[in-house]
Amino acid sequence: MRMILLAIVALTTTEMTASASTGPVPSDCMHCICIVESGCKMPNPVCREDVGSLSCGPYQIKDAYWQDARLKGGDLMGDWKKCTATFPCSEAAVQGYMERYAIKSRLGHDPTCEDFARIHNGGPDGFKYPGTIGYWNKVKKCLDKQ
Repeated sequence: MRMILLAIVALTTTEMTASASTGPVPSDCMHCICIVESGCKMPNPVCREDVGSLSCGPYQIKDAYWQDARLKGGDLMGDWKKCTATFPCSEAAVQGYMERYAIKSRLGHDPTCEDFARIHNGGPDGFKYPGTIGYWNKVKKCLDKQ
């Protein structure tokens, strides 16, 4: 029985988002960001070249993003590539990043999924950039299907 439970836990952490992650981003929004980034599966390879630097894991997180999240969110496994190779740590990084940047005092309003998606895609000020609207539309399409 213990072996079956361990297999289920392993499957859950490699092919689905972890639901234990807490933070400002609601689970449906997190899930749709994950769907847009990787189909919400651990990409193979885990890291891919993207706009001149590596993006890793199911949320396609860059090292600078992880560093920013780590400053707010704590240790995050101590290593960017190790962290982004797991769903729980990747989600904690996204939540930590949003705790730092998707805040009312920066946005002028309570953050929405649109803000989270556009910041995830375009960086701390991504919510201001017209270039992140297409990304938001993909996330919104996923949300509309739920």
